[in-house]
Parts: sequence; structure tokens; C-alpha cells
Amino acid sequence: MKKSKNICFIAALIFMVGALAQPPYAASFDIPEKLSYDLTWAGIKTGEASLEIRDNGSHIQFISKAVSAGWVSVFYRVEDNVISILKKEGYGNFAFTPKSYRLKVREGKHKRDREIVFDHAAKKAVYINHLDNKKTESGISGSTFDPLSSLYYLRGIRLEVGKPVFIDVFDSKKLYKMEVQVLRKETVETPSGTFETILVKPVMRSEGIFYRKGDILIWLTDDEKRIPMLLKTKVALGSVKAVITNSRY
Repeated sequence: MKKSKNICFIAALIFMVGALAQPPYAASFDIPEKLSYDLTWAGIKTGEASLEIRDNGSHIQFISKAVSAGWVSVFYRVEDNVISILKKEGYGNFAFTPKSYRLKVREGKHKRDREIVFDHAAKKAVYINHLDNKKTESGISGSTFDPLSSLYYLRGIRLEVGKPVFIDVFDSKKLYKMEVQVLRKETVETPSGTFETILVKPVMRSEGIFYRKGDILIWLTDDEKRIPMLLKTKVALGSVKAVITNSRY
């Protein structure tokens, strides 16, 4: 079902935003932290998603999960899991260094199981397709993030309306620079309350799971936390939303 497929990909948008490694960074997220979202289309709940931070001693984990609602799963089952592991050591102005990124996706009959292993000292990344056991090695810059860890970096940098920011992101076997446009400030209402936010729009060029046609809009709280409160994208019929329902620190 095309509608169900479009509905469920919103989960990918939650962890896709990035930012340039040059602006000053200030830690904005708590460890541990968990954010929960409802996925909706035309006002109908179609699934759930979450973003979580875990402390594993010498490493931290950024974890993103998304599952389709029961009625959607009958036609188009979705189970998306992404884990980004980072070392607790300085990465420029960022307090952590990306170590690995694992994406496991089931969307209908379609499956993906891919991993990126970073070697920042050698400025290279190894891309592994676990379904066909193929590996590809590529060069990276000195400030490269994976798609999920880039979101957490974005939450800590200064955002000014009208001034875009960028990041070097490695995804789908290639390194590219993502632009994030900082559009305006808005007040949004969610089940968790009313919040002042800053609206950003990532301009994506990835050929992986995160690539979709059409604008993607993300509302971050306009405070030191920069929590993603609402995500929205247009589809063939209407729009798809991911709305925060709960947060735990």
C-alpha cells in the first residue's frame, strides 16, 4: 500500500537532521534521555517512534526505533531500528566521536541491514551490507557524522533564522554535505503542551532510507534543549506528522 509506505517513513526523518561542525557547541541533551512520538496521517495514528540516549560506560548510544500500528502492519509492516555508538572523547567542539552506525529496517517485504564503522584517525569509513556481506571503504573528513548522531549535534549549536548550517554526513557509501535551513520561529501545540520552537528544513541528498522527495520540516524547542517536538512532510495525499507524546530524562 503506497499510502502506508509513505506514512511509515516519517520515522526516518526524526534522526536525519545535521549541522556544521564549526558553530559553537553546548551540550543540550541529558544522558539518559528518551523521547516518544506518535506517527499520524490525516489525523489517524499509524505508528510509534522513539529516540533514546543510553550510557554504556566508555560509550554512549543514540537509538531510534519505529514500528507501524497494528492495523497498518496487516498491510505493510514496519520495524526500523538504528543505533549510533559514540566514544566518550572529544570530536572538535563535540564531546563524542562517532564509532559505528547500524541500520536494520523491515518495511513490507523490503529489508536492509547496513553498518558504518568509522576510523577518524585514518579518515576513512567502512560501509558493510550485512545482507550480501559486501564491504566498501571510503574517505571521510575530519568532522564526519552519521545521520543519527548529527541530530544530537544539531541540538547543541547556535541556530539563527536565515542562516543555514551544514554537516559532513556519511551515508549510503558516500560522504556529502547536508544543508539545514533555519526558517523561522513558531509556537506549536502538542499533546505535551504548547512550545516556542525554531523551524528547520534539511536539504537531503542521501540515496539511502532517508531520501524522500518533498520538503521535510522539523520544529525544535527554542531553548537550550532543542528537543524535536514535531516533524512534517508532504505526501501524495496530505501530510505525514511525527508528534512528541512523552519525554523522560
